[in-house]
Amino acid sequence: MASMRDIKRRRSSIQGTQQITKAMKLVSTVKLQRARASAERSKDYFTCMYDTVNNILQRVGHVEHKYLTAGASRKKAVIVITSNRGLAGGYNSNVTKLVTRHPRWNKEDVDVYCLGNKGREAFLRYGYRVKESDNEIVESPTYKDAAALSEKLLAAFAEGEIGEIYLAYTRFKNTVSHIPTLLKLLPVEVPGEEAAGEKEASAIMNFEPEDTEALDLLIPKYVTSLIYGALREAVASENGARMQAMDNATSNAEEMISDLTLKYNRARQGSITQELTEIIAGAEALG
Repeated sequence: MASMRDIKRRRSSIQGTQQITKAMKLVSTVKLQRARASAERSKDYFTCMYDTVNNILQRVGHVEHKYLTAGASRKKAVIVITSNRGLAGGYNSNVTKLVTRHPRWNKEDVDVYCLGNKGREAFLRYGYRVKESDNEIVESPTYKDAAALSEKLLAAFAEGEIGEIYLAYTRFKNTVSHIPTLLKLLPVEVPGEEAAGEKEASAIMNFEPEDTEALDLLIPKYVTSLIYGALREAVASENGARMQAMDNATSNAEEMISDLTLKYNRARQGSITQELTEIIAGAEALG
């Protein structure tokens, strides 16, 4: 049985850890409030852009365009959004699993663009090729950062260096629900005729001057908007996941402290009883 000194030392250690987890929970709660407000402000634009582009592509019919046709390259560029720090439960691992456990992908055909240090560490450990890594963008995402990444990927897609572009991130549903999501960005998938037929018939969309020029302007904005929206939702999800993890850690520490306190009191009581027994026995021996 552990001595009272060992129990007391362990209890003090857990109490110190509990103070840290409480502080981290409070910090994550404050950050979550700001990140959630930012994600909700951008979500309408994010959703509207996605719906608008899909609606337009339903109406234009079959258009030959570089962003609507898969390239000859088998390479897939995957943007993976994770965090720079751990202690967030399964937030980072759930996103990386979307790529590492994809049933139809070979790691030799995947170029990973990591936004967040934890993702970079995981993919290097699994033997994937990390094409680029940016740890700063996830700390405070801006539309300018998303546009720069979008421009780089679109150029590689247009030159045939990559054939498909995907986005892996964590969608923020609410404070306790965060959904790992894999989204295909390019080539843009035109909904089939059956899906289009489910909606009410509408006039064919005409472009001025040309549909190609319009799509050249629209689809880059579409890709940039999806990346930016994903960054905002990922930041909110990260802080929500960390808040939950620290809350669970604090509760577990409280249970351990209660258990150790009970063991300490029992050991102390046993020690006192033993001392009293020894004193009584000594007194009887002298008498």
